[in-house]
Amino acid sequence: MSKIRITKQFNFETGHALFGYDGKCKNVHGHSYKLSVTVIGTPITDRSNVKYGMVIDFSDLKKIVKEDIVDIFDHATVFNATTPHIELANELKDRGHHVILVDYQPTSENMVIDFAAKIKSRLPETVQLHSLRLQETETSFAEWYAEDNR
Repeated sequence: MSKIRITKQFNFETGHALFGYDGKCKNVHGHSYKLSVTVIGTPITDRSNVKYGMVIDFSDLKKIVKEDIVDIFDHATVFNATTPHIELANELKDRGHHVILVDYQPTSENMVIDFAAKIKSRLPETVQLHSLRLQETETSFAEWYAEDNR
């Protein structure tokens, strides 16, 4: 049977700042991110399976991505925990803000690498992550492809 790719799209709002950066993004700011998740697999051929004909149920893929990414990153502010932004992060946390501390510079490139690892760990054995596209603005995005990361 043929391999099929399916894609599900997600939207979330996240703030961040790039410590040490030489442009405007050194300041705390936010984006309306658009994340496209593409998986690849063979549609289920067992007629007795309620998921017959599907690579993965879109709702199952949605559950994974919402739990591990969207519900965590939506309306959060992301800082690199290994920079002086930790002081700002702690101040915001003390004031009740949702802050995520990561061990990387929170660029779209690094975020998409992080997201790929999270999603891959939750997919069924029969389904592989093919690619991710994290759109930061209308004209700027980062892409991750499994074939580039073998």
